[in-house]
Amino acid sequence: MTETENRVADPAGTWHAPQALATLRALHREGTLTARYGRVRALLTRMPASDLPAAGQLLARLDPREVCRHTDVPVVAVSVTGHSTVAPLVAPLTAELARHGLLLEPKVAPYGSYLQDLMRPATPGEDQPQVTLCLLDAHTVFDDVTVPWRVEDVEAAARARLSLVAGAVRAHQEAGRGLLVVNTVPLPRRYSHQLVDLRSRARLGAVWRDFNRGLLLLAEKHPGVVTVDLDPLVAEGVPAWDARTAQYARARLSDALLAAYAREAAHIVRARLGRTRKCLVLDLDGTLWGGVLGEDGSAGVELGAGLRGEAFQEFQRVLAQLASQGVLLAVSSKNDSDTVRETLRTHPAMVLREDAFVRVNANWKAKHDNLRDIADRLGIGLDSFVFVDDSLFECGLVAEQLPDVAVVRVDEEPALHPSALLADGWFDLFELTEADLQRAGRYRTEALRQEFREDFGSYQDYLEGIGLEVVLRSPRESEIGRVSQLTLRTNQFHLATERLQVPQVAARTLRQGQHVIAVRARDRFGDHGLVGALFLRREAEVLRIDNFVLSCRVFSRGIESACVAAVLEFARNTGANAVTGRYVPSPRNSAFSSFYAEHGFTVTGTDPDDHNAVVFRHDLGDVAPAPAHLRLHAAFGPSDGETV
Repeated sequence: MTETENRVADPAGTWHAPQALATLRALHREGTLTARYGRVRALLTRMPASDLPAAGQLLARLDPREVCRHTDVPVVAVSVTGHSTVAPLVAPLTAELARHGLLLEPKVAPYGSYLQDLMRPATPGEDQPQVTLCLLDAHTVFDDVTVPWRVEDVEAAARARLSLVAGAVRAHQEAGRGLLVVNTVPLPRRYSHQLVDLRSRARLGAVWRDFNRGLLLLAEKHPGVVTVDLDPLVAEGVPAWDARTAQYARARLSDALLAAYAREAAHIVRARLGRTRKCLVLDLDGTLWGGVLGEDGSAGVELGAGLRGEAFQEFQRVLAQLASQGVLLAVSSKNDSDTVRETLRTHPAMVLREDAFVRVNANWKAKHDNLRDIADRLGIGLDSFVFVDDSLFECGLVAEQLPDVAVVRVDEEPALHPSALLADGWFDLFELTEADLQRAGRYRTEALRQEFREDFGSYQDYLEGIGLEVVLRSPRESEIGRVSQLTLRTNQFHLATERLQVPQVAARTLRQGQHVIAVRARDRFGDHGLVGALFLRREAEVLRIDNFVLSCRVFSRGIESACVAAVLEFARNTGANAVTGRYVPSPRNSAFSSFYAEHGFTVTGTDPDDHNAVVFRHDLGDVAPAPAHLRLHAAFGPSDGETV
């Protein structure tokens, strides 16, 4: 079916499913919502945003423990605290996390207790939440101001309160209590317009912006802190304040703003769990440009000229901005390949030329088959993909065939394409690293490797011809962010699936008896960069591999075996009598459950501190060398010598 036929076949409907909330309510009335929780994500994915708060109210009533008895869904422990009443956040946050296949286990703090919550020392053995949300509002400052007040009084209160918040945040981070999310605070008109003097009113605005600037800078001072800026949400028309709920319920942010904040918070949680997407696959006709290339020809598509043509061009600029930060762009279009490539190369208004895409699949195959092909060629999972198309038919088919792919349906109005794409922060991450900036180039190089491989009769011949070098050493300070990112974003070869923020990685590099080892690789086609990390810990005469993570880009090239060989040799050379490895099952790493067994380790049982963790042991009697087709350089510390 061609693009044109698709548009004819598309019903005059909407991507959203208006009946989704009714279905959810029916399940709840039947008493089967808990048992059939596996349906919830699909229902919420196409539910109109206006229905999500009501859906959240239903879902928040479920007992997470009961849900887990029926469905294998990741549970996220989130602590919610703040200056005022924060309980209204639970329902929208429940819905937003459920949209991403996550189950909220909330812990809601009492009214106004945020300073005590943040400054409380961690109790030994206490289960820490994965994320703490600290909601601030205008009363954070104005509760310290008495009537009558002047701008100077607000300025003094804001400075004092910012100092208190900064101290509490510092205490929270120094106690190692995990990721903390704070927010900037909108200034309600009800305060600014109590000043009748326009000059003072403007000065109050400046004071308020200084207060928010201080909150934003907390994220620069503390790598484990994220500041959600509420200004962009309010700028898009979300009301910041509801006078009645503020007065009678002490809820000082409006329900609409809490819903928008919950969406941002869910994106942060998703990034915290390593679920950031990497690749954006685009349709062409109606998405990247207007018109139908096969019918209108290259000169006839809408791009650059006219109001709609300018809107499509602006959408391409948004895509270019994302690509500049490491988002991989690809094309899946039902079109003639030569015509598409010629148009990308020669259309005078084209922002994204052919070389902007790591893969252009223009053919007449089903789009879900093209997405599978792109995933195979790039070597990344389908859960790393976002697919954008204007066709209801294509969006529905991809969503049905590839449920792991995030589908964004754009409509016939190109001016709205950017907001549709950016609504769910699919590519949000904590820190942009050098590896992100070089990602597109590395995947293009990977295509050259695949062409090179086709010239060999066997995979082993290919490995021997590629000139692979592997380097193991402690990460430099500038590489800590990349090591953290690997633990946050890698799901498949991640043997203990331990997500670590930058401060946690940095702390491990400094602990006595522990080693954080960065794995770098390069070959005749170029540098793969920092592709893996080992987390080692010495206990008496045993060297423990607490975690081992390796990028999916470099699987099956012997790098993982070389790393094990280097660790075993290091252990033997430094007086250890055994090496242990931990494997913690996750929904995505089952393919590597026997990795240690395949490298000479034997199962000894489970970890006493984590009964989910299977422990393997190698007694160093027969240590296999690194694969002969690669050169290995390993240095585990200043006094450990080097192995080549």
